[in-house]
Amino acid sequence: GVKMSRERVDSQGSMRPNDEVMPYSDDETDDELAVTSEEEPDEEAAAPHPPVEAKPSEMAWKVKANDRPYHHLPEFQKKTFLCIKKSRYSGNAIKTYKYNVLTFIPLNLYEQFKRVANIYFLALLILQLIPDISTLPWYTTLIPLVVVLGVTAIKDLVDDLARHRMDKEINNRKCEVLLDGRFRESKWMNIQVGDVVRLKKNDFIPADILLLSSTNPNSLCYVETAELDGETNLKFKMGLRVTDEKLQDERKLAQFDALIECEEPNNRLDKFTGTMHWENKRYPLDLDNMLLRGCKIRNTEECRGLVIFAGADTKIMRNGGKTRFKRTKIDELMNYMVYTIFVLLLLVSAGLAIGHSFWYAEIGSKAWYLFDNKNQDTSHRGFLSFWGYIIILNTMVPISLYVSVEVIRLGQSKFINWDLQMYFAEKDTPAKARTTTLNEQLGQIEYIFSDKTGTLTQNIMQFKKCTIAGRNFGTFSISIPVDWSWNRYADRKFQFMDHSLVANIRSKKDKEASEFFKLLSLCHTVMINNRAASPDEGALVTAARNFGYVFLSRTQDTITISEMEHETTYEMLALLDFNSDRKRMSIILKFPDGRIRLYCKGADTVIYERLSPNSRYKEVTQTALDIFANETLRTLCLCYKDIRSEEYEAWSRKHKDAQVALTDREAALDHVYEQIENNLMLIGATAIEDKLQDGVPETIDKLAKADIKIWVLTGDKKETAENIGYSCSLLTDDMQIHYGEDVKRTEPSTFGRGKKKPAEPFFTQPGKNALIITGGWLVGNDFVDMACECEAVICCRVTPKQKANVVSLVKKYKKAVTLSIGDGANDVNMIKTADIGVGISGQEGMQAVMSSDYAFAQFRYLQRLLLVHGRWSYIRMCKFLRFFFFKNFAFTLVHFWYSFFNGYSSQVAYEDWFITLYNLFYSSLPVLLVGLLDQDVNDKLSLKFPKLYLPGQQGTLFNYKNFFISLFHGIFVSLIIFFIPYGAFLQTMGQDGEAPSDYQSFAIVTASSLIFTVNLQISLETSYWTFVNCFAVLGSIAIYFGIMFDIHSAGIHVIFPSVFTFTGAASNALRQPYLWLTIILTVGISLLPVVCIQFLHKTIRPSVGDKVRPIAEERKKKPPAFQRGRQSRRSTYAFSHSRGYADLISSGRSIRRRPPIRTEPQDSIREVPQREAENI
Repeated sequence: GVKMSRERVDSQGSMRPNDEVMPYSDDETDDELAVTSEEEPDEEAAAPHPPVEAKPSEMAWKVKANDRPYHHLPEFQKKTFLCIKKSRYSGNAIKTYKYNVLTFIPLNLYEQFKRVANIYFLALLILQLIPDISTLPWYTTLIPLVVVLGVTAIKDLVDDLARHRMDKEINNRKCEVLLDGRFRESKWMNIQVGDVVRLKKNDFIPADILLLSSTNPNSLCYVETAELDGETNLKFKMGLRVTDEKLQDERKLAQFDALIECEEPNNRLDKFTGTMHWENKRYPLDLDNMLLRGCKIRNTEECRGLVIFAGADTKIMRNGGKTRFKRTKIDELMNYMVYTIFVLLLLVSAGLAIGHSFWYAEIGSKAWYLFDNKNQDTSHRGFLSFWGYIIILNTMVPISLYVSVEVIRLGQSKFINWDLQMYFAEKDTPAKARTTTLNEQLGQIEYIFSDKTGTLTQNIMQFKKCTIAGRNFGTFSISIPVDWSWNRYADRKFQFMDHSLVANIRSKKDKEASEFFKLLSLCHTVMINNRAASPDEGALVTAARNFGYVFLSRTQDTITISEMEHETTYEMLALLDFNSDRKRMSIILKFPDGRIRLYCKGADTVIYERLSPNSRYKEVTQTALDIFANETLRTLCLCYKDIRSEEYEAWSRKHKDAQVALTDREAALDHVYEQIENNLMLIGATAIEDKLQDGVPETIDKLAKADIKIWVLTGDKKETAENIGYSCSLLTDDMQIHYGEDVKRTEPSTFGRGKKKPAEPFFTQPGKNALIITGGWLVGNDFVDMACECEAVICCRVTPKQKANVVSLVKKYKKAVTLSIGDGANDVNMIKTADIGVGISGQEGMQAVMSSDYAFAQFRYLQRLLLVHGRWSYIRMCKFLRFFFFKNFAFTLVHFWYSFFNGYSSQVAYEDWFITLYNLFYSSLPVLLVGLLDQDVNDKLSLKFPKLYLPGQQGTLFNYKNFFISLFHGIFVSLIIFFIPYGAFLQTMGQDGEAPSDYQSFAIVTASSLIFTVNLQISLETSYWTFVNCFAVLGSIAIYFGIMFDIHSAGIHVIFPSVFTFTGAASNALRQPYLWLTIILTVGISLLPVVCIQFLHKTIRPSVGDKVRPIAEERKKKPPAFQRGRQSRRSTYAFSHSRGYADLISSGRSIRRRPPIRTEPQDSIREVPQREAENI
């Protein structure tokens, strides 16, 4: 059978490829990319990369039809654990769950203790159980640790139970299997490799199956691949002709005994190579003959197939591999800070332990009333004191930090999901944060890498213009659309303005025009009753249909079209499919009168190399292509070639050999195709429009003002890409445009400069620069240095692998935070490589979304994601961390000051229960809410003043400087909280004539001062008050007093006398006005400097946010309506990089630069406040 379509299931990312098993043709890991990017010479980089694959040594997978014992032969056994042998053929039951009843607790705990912080707390808990050094009871660490582990475990358990339910449902689905000569119903999990199964309409496919026959003619079978790659349009599969003819009934199927040899199980959804040996003949197998697990049978009453891969070996299961783990900059900083705190902890504890040794030698050992019956020498006591202080001061590294950070991130992800302004009503698509760990990184983006087709443009194609035999059509004088009523097949939605072309065709005198549309109706891979593989194919076939050349039907080896109401059937001898290296597709047809002709359509670059010297219209067509590209239309050249039958016969033999080649079948076929696609005769070219999405120019303008550099990476040619750059305002008139190859030519001295010299800028003249560069130049440090000096960069003619290369180069050399945004399978790589990947759920299926971190429906939502959600998340997280470190230093260091007055004997300054509950209840909620809800300015202003985004890029809100400020702030507050009550308690007398200066009253006064200080301090930091914040601050203080009076009550002391020892202390101490005044004085002095500093900061060195607020409040007038220049905005034609349904795409050459048409002065667009914000 001839290949008709290769499914465009290029979904490397549809279910997260398992990179360990086998790197994708374009899915290298970062380290590999780093290597290739340096070693590749320019020439090689310019050429498209051949796919990199793990070569199977042989066709090592053997499957025998209807022969279950065959697959259990010793040669197919492999060793598993110890000496147990197991068949290498997987059963069809699947297991996606992680835990079962027995393993849940040990495995889950093991996973949680991979976190350094949890191990640290466990170690502390063990220290606290050693009576000699235990200064705090064990429950002060145990309770928080159990809460943290418990919450995470419950979350994991819920996830895993859902997986168990799903596995059970899938494994118990029913299917018909051929056993003992009859089809019997069987469960999915009992299906084995080599079984013949029968599937009905709307069934899910239970394993990877070779299609043998179906009830449709030619054993066609339609499948919906939504679960594999999210694409909703049906794909078709075909049985081999021999199996279609011989295997239609149950008896013949039962006798079927072929041996299939094919590739080992792997995760490539876009390819399959195998050979069927049956009745002493060999038949080639490829992806078109395979029904993959996870797809659904459609439009086909019944089909039969042979199981090749089952269960864990199927391609969909192989794709459930590991994704690359992404972490934010703040995560890394936070970990470093926890290490810093740990070092501080060791140093302080060591210092205090030495202090204790000296104190014991000088005083402790001589004081008879301190004798404790233990004959330990000074150094031993110092050693115990060291561990004691490690336990007491451990709260500097709080266990609740990690949990709170997770909660905050989860909340922020929900806010993104719930944002109605990022919801696309037309397609009912909300924005989705697919990961919860990267939100604050959205506020620090420096570089955006964007795909063009489908991301900046809509990927909805319309046939606009064409050039046929040197004459251009599609430019029109009268704007009345053509009336298609003469053509009963016409698509009424299709609009075309040029009446002369229709007249030409209908007169039937214009040979070339007829040939042009005949080619469009024949040379494609569209299926009847089905959408086209690419929007371009669809647009071209629809155009041909309206001009009277209607594609009616196709079988495995014929195509029927109606030519001006006259039906003709052509025999299809071969279909030479499109792929991203060939950039063209051809079809070889036998006409009813016996002539053999090849029709070919493809990119101008590849077609012009293969034209015959006698071909006419080369120059005129080239001029037309330039004009089309200038109008940002996507172009495609059409040509034909007549072939003698003996020439075809010779070629056909080579073609058949290449089809059954066992190794490198792709390359062999490409080589054979080259031999026939030459000496072509040019007919003309088509031009298709791909419109820009709404709001793209405004979004790009906003992001550029926020100092985010935008790079567009596209498969288009340079001219088209440049014109798109203008129409989406990535390039502006005040930019100096440089072309990569010119820069390299004119400045060889600077370009090859060594890395040792100080870097002088590439572009010396002032002003904005933009760079337009082609794929081949994207190599090395110099390229990055040069490109990073530009406001905008456009890379044309880039392969998916090069896209990822560019991203990793910038990550590597600039250490910058990068974001990639794309919509198709060809962007998966780039999305995975960048720090943050955004997928657009658009026309090209869901592969991009499946491997992304954030997904939404329109490019314009990117500005809201970054300038509003990203910025808020960053500001909130920074404020949260600064404050969290502060409150823990202020709380813990009180013990440090206290130790100078208790002989460094690791005695605690507070009551044990206060220490246990401080981070859990008394101080956590207000900070958590600031981390979730705080906003310095609202969303409208965040978008209006993009300069507000800068602090995030520079990382100024949370870094080591801020950390040390928090540390010193904490030291200052802890000093005051200890020494003011200490001073107040020296030589005092209470109202009742008793001295209130006992240890317990002192602990209550310091604790109460701390709670008031911390909760009021967070109130000073809150910029956005809601009822919840208010409630949290007052609630935390109320909870503190409520719990304290309970713990200090006589009732609880009677039940647990040894655990609750502060009986009546609180009610006694807080009865005394003197102590209340002490608390007020302490809190006042703690907060006064902060208030002063904040006031001075706002007046002397205000931040951008501080300046924006008053401007915004002054001007609450309505801004003038934003008007666009009345400029024709068109967009261009790129290669879809997946192997087609022959996605034939390409584009024309164009003049350097269009004179820009700007109808309004730029400034009238901007509002005045914006200008003020820019001067800020």
